[in-house]
Amino acid sequence: MNAFKAYKACVPIAWSPNIYITLVRGIPGTRRLHRHTLEALRLRKCNRTVMRWNTPTVRGMLQQVKRLVVIETEEMFKARKQKEEAHRALRPPLIVSHQPPSSSSTGSL
Repeated sequence: MNAFKAYKACVPIAWSPNIYITLVRGIPGTRRLHRHTLEALRLRKCNRTVMRWNTPTVRGMLQQVKRLVVIETEEMFKARKQKEEAHRALRPPLIVSHQPPSSSSTGSL
């Protein structure tokens, strides 16, 4: 399963006045009309996200390039960013000791 689809499945969808659009597929090899639409949405590079108002004009543009982009609501975007931050968070260092274990008794086996 695609990572974005798996993420979308675990987040409740709610209506939002803003939508976040991420370009997930490359521009080379696409139609000229789609390239112009992506340029109008200010999406120039893969894995870049822009925020746009949720208007009929923008939704129509997204309908044209729906196979190239991922659309998220504000809540979905914030949840994804929090998940990424938690993944990148500093973890305590792993301490490895190469010293032989010291024994308090000096008995023989």
